[in-house]
Amino acid sequence: MATAPKEAVNTIALEEIHTEGQEPPKGQKTFTVEEAVETIGFGRFHIALFLIMGSTGVAEAMEIMLIAVVSPLIRCEWQLHDWQVALVTTMVFFGYMVFSIALGLLADRYGRWKILLLSFLWGAYFSLLTSFAPSYIWFVFLRTMVGGGVSGHAQGLIIKTEFLPTKYRGYMLPLSQVFWLAGSLLIIGLASVVNPTIGWRWLIRIASIPGIILILVFKFIPESARYNVSTGNTAAALATLRKIAKINRATMPEGVLQEPPKERRGRFKDLIHPKYLRTTLQIWIIWLGIAFAYYGVILASAELLERDLSCGSTAPLGEEDPGPALEESRSPCHCRPFGPSAYQTMIISTAGEIALNPVNILGINFLGRRLSLCITMGCTALFFLLLNICTSSAGMTGFLFMLRALVSANFNTIYIYTAEVYPTTMRALGMGTSGSLCRVGAMVAPFISQVLMSASFLGALCLFSSVCVVCAISAFTLPIETKGRALQVCI
Repeated sequence: MATAPKEAVNTIALEEIHTEGQEPPKGQKTFTVEEAVETIGFGRFHIALFLIMGSTGVAEAMEIMLIAVVSPLIRCEWQLHDWQVALVTTMVFFGYMVFSIALGLLADRYGRWKILLLSFLWGAYFSLLTSFAPSYIWFVFLRTMVGGGVSGHAQGLIIKTEFLPTKYRGYMLPLSQVFWLAGSLLIIGLASVVNPTIGWRWLIRIASIPGIILILVFKFIPESARYNVSTGNTAAALATLRKIAKINRATMPEGVLQEPPKERRGRFKDLIHPKYLRTTLQIWIIWLGIAFAYYGVILASAELLERDLSCGSTAPLGEEDPGPALEESRSPCHCRPFGPSAYQTMIISTAGEIALNPVNILGINFLGRRLSLCITMGCTALFFLLLNICTSSAGMTGFLFMLRALVSANFNTIYIYTAEVYPTTMRALGMGTSGSLCRVGAMVAPFISQVLMSASFLGALCLFSSVCVVCAISAFTLPIETKGRALQVCI
């Protein structure tokens, strides 16, 4: 363990190595990055890669879920209405949407590692500034900037994907959900302790610590070898592959690393190239719908749990004797602070995000990405409609638990599919634009969950369900199945 940092590749050093691609002598063996990755196989390097890059999910989950646990407090402090609280979440995802495309373009041109580091520095800086926000307007602006920084975290998934052997991608990438779950549970647990004692501003400061720690360990992860080869930096790619082989105690393929023909990278028109046009359009629909459903469930949970779950009781969940709490919820400043039971319910429903992981992994690897996504999206649509059934509080919590499990499985599958379907020269841009469309769904979700749902509960549920059905059809009809397929280098 003590020698691991010495064995790791320093990307900054590798970036200084540049060579012009040369044709290998006739008769000499050659190999590609894909062949090298498959030959080296899975080992200690990939475990370290999984832990470090996977931990980006912890930081991202804490920043995204932070609004859910801070909203009741800023609502009271600045006397906000429902639409103003919903606007905070919408603007976070607006920042994510705008920066996602820009960072995807930059990552395809200048490297995944650099953009990942930049995004964490950006996110940590503006997150800390948010804790000093003097007004609601400043709070919204600074959280929008945080959303922009968080959008670059997707490069961590791309780096993992480009280093993993084909047969391990369908198993290891879904396990990354464990890190998102850990971040979600961590921020809820911290909120239950920090919010009532030292306040939401300190919660934001504490939540920025994981991102700052990750900045310090990123130097132990190299730039993608696939990216280096695609830019003509074959020497850096070869050095990275040799280091990985040494760490994994494996052998490199015989011959010379072959450099593919150089192509322009990160062009938007490549996404609508005839070969990928239909795939791109359907992926965008699926990403938008999945985010709409995922954040709709999260933001609607509190509203659902405050409904008349026992079909006759008018008291909110866990409030047999409303007393001052009910008076406070009706106060002019709209104060609705979370109590212990609310945090407990959030923890239970959030834990559902990992419940279907084993089944999801099996489905992805045996049924394929398309069919697996179609099934989970269809089930998501069904469970949205089941929320309208008159049931007990335990029953409603069970439905929410299953919904969180299903929407989480949807995200796992579409992340893997998108990272696999595009070639190296446009993979980051493909992920960036998809993530951008994803945030459009996330921007709309707060107003459906917190505004439309209060006006027409069944109407909101039917809207969520209908979107999921459309996504299921789009998933089933995707033209390319990536199960067992090697990552493509160029169009």
